[in-house]
Amino acid sequence: MKPNKLELNSVDGTQLNLEALYQIAPSCFTEVKDDKTGELRHVVNFKTLRQLLGDNAVEDADEMYQFTWPGKQEARREAARPTTKTLRPVVEDSVDWDNTQNLYIEGDNLEVLKLLQKSYMGKVKMIYIDPPYNTGNDFVYDDDFAVSQHEHDLATGDVDELGLRYRKNTDTNGKFHSDWCSMMYSRLIVARSLLTEDGIIFISIDDNEVENLKKICNEIFGEKNSINCITRATGTPTGGGFDGVVNELDYILCYAKNISNAKIYGLPMSESDASIYDQIDEKGRYLTRSLRRTGGEDRREDRPTMYFPIYAPDGTPVYPIGPTGYESRWICSQETVKKMDEEGLLQWKQVNKNGELVWQVHQKFYLEGRTKAPGNLWTDVEGNKKATRDIRMLFDTNKVFDFPKPIGVIKKILQIASTKQDLILDFFSGSATTAHAVMQLNAEDCGNRKYIMVQLPEETPEDSEARKAGYDTIPEIAKERIRRAGKKIKEESPLTTQNLDTGFRVFRLADSNFEEVKKAPAEYDQAQLDLFLNNVKSDRTDLDLLFGAMLSWGVQLSLPMTSEEVDGKMIYSVNDGDLVACFADDITENIVKAMADKQPLRVLFRDSCFALDDAKINVFETLKQLLDWSEEDAMNNIKVI
Repeated sequence: MKPNKLELNSVDGTQLNLEALYQIAPSCFTEVKDDKTGELRHVVNFKTLRQLLGDNAVEDADEMYQFTWPGKQEARREAARPTTKTLRPVVEDSVDWDNTQNLYIEGDNLEVLKLLQKSYMGKVKMIYIDPPYNTGNDFVYDDDFAVSQHEHDLATGDVDELGLRYRKNTDTNGKFHSDWCSMMYSRLIVARSLLTEDGIIFISIDDNEVENLKKICNEIFGEKNSINCITRATGTPTGGGFDGVVNELDYILCYAKNISNAKIYGLPMSESDASIYDQIDEKGRYLTRSLRRTGGEDRREDRPTMYFPIYAPDGTPVYPIGPTGYESRWICSQETVKKMDEEGLLQWKQVNKNGELVWQVHQKFYLEGRTKAPGNLWTDVEGNKKATRDIRMLFDTNKVFDFPKPIGVIKKILQIASTKQDLILDFFSGSATTAHAVMQLNAEDCGNRKYIMVQLPEETPEDSEARKAGYDTIPEIAKERIRRAGKKIKEESPLTTQNLDTGFRVFRLADSNFEEVKKAPAEYDQAQLDLFLNNVKSDRTDLDLLFGAMLSWGVQLSLPMTSEEVDGKMIYSVNDGDLVACFADDITENIVKAMADKQPLRVLFRDSCFALDDAKINVFETLKQLLDWSEEDAMNNIKVI
């Protein structure tokens, strides 16, 4: 046997959906012969599926609730369509390449999200994005599936097929709403697949598209998985004027992948919040609350088992008695009260009641470890002006980026939705405020959160401060911001940030590493066939091939890698053997043994490494024997590109 080719396409979204459906309804699948290949393939039998769904299946009802726009179906298809593009490492732009676990990726985020699926599906705990608000001058994602103005007019009935208008087009921005919805729809479909089962996404938006975004998110994530819509005071009034109302708010939509698994964490107490903890003992600051139930359902008959005596320090039995003398109840069971007493969480007080000293029992609540539940109105976080000042200070007073998000806002989101080891994704990353916030919070709580930033290489305006300062694209600004922010954080807290990861690996979206093959191998002569077998583009390096294969094989891009030279040829090892590769010609026996010594999980070669099929088969059999792999294991784990 000889090794098979590694499949280089990204995930096929349609195939993912079929696999998910097969898990819950395998009886809906049947086999049919493919008209082109003659091979059998699994397909869905819709008749069976309808029978399983009963009256809950609908195809074309006269009336049903739905949110649609011109281009929606194509946006859905585009989300499922695989890409043949790749990510090329840019070591020279990176910081601490060998050790960092952070990623910065330049490229169209839809293509990048598709490429990340195999390696990061179900791995991202939190997504934060600040997409274009569609204000008319901030929309730069020109997807191929966005409909033309004429197609939009046809779909909305504004014109007939000859281009003649039926009515006055009062909705002059209709196409732009459609384009924006299509852009968000396809990206959110793919992004959802990257979230962990307890993952949460936060999306900043203003009033231009908030209603449309809610409907899109309700469809993709499910209305039941909506956690909340946070309203944020921006601190920078916009719009309005003498005859209008200014806007002082924007919004952050919050959705869980599965709300039954998601958790929102409490926020650290401010000094104002902590002021009610006004007592202190050897364990620290605390407050007390009566152990008797107050408010509704506070009577003995409401919970009879919670009416019992608790014995005061002098042995007096104390019962829960209401303010008018009725029999009340405690807030917990007798067993819980006993445990509280053993842990020193009960406090006894004698109070004067009608001229008589009586005992009252209270529960202690210590400040240490307490948090505050976050609300959905955020007026206490940094405003947009502070965000602009922060980036000006980093860049020596140059205004290199318009409208950055405040670090404090994203840090607050990180606090309520992530733990110290989580992976954070921002695929509209702009000036990389999210990366800055991740590093800042890690420095404060000794966390090890990792991030993936994705940004379109949008050019800065020619007359802008950014261009004058030498930054031609937004990623150039963002990468420099991360460098400067990381350095500043370490300088401010040198003792606690020694192990803080302020580095990042840079990758750039590119066309496939391989020349396009337009003819079947049988149509080539021998010289052309040699080129067919060695179709790696001339400008591609070993690292390009290695990281392209990692994406195709589902290996994470942040894993450490090493290289060594054997018989004058380079061997690469990812994460101590997760993937071992050699792309050189003329693979020797020593190279094969050196690769096997690493006890790899996967082995990769270039097809052109082997002059003849016999050599390829020999290497395959040698590795299978050295690694004690079965035929099936070897076929799955040894590949060529």
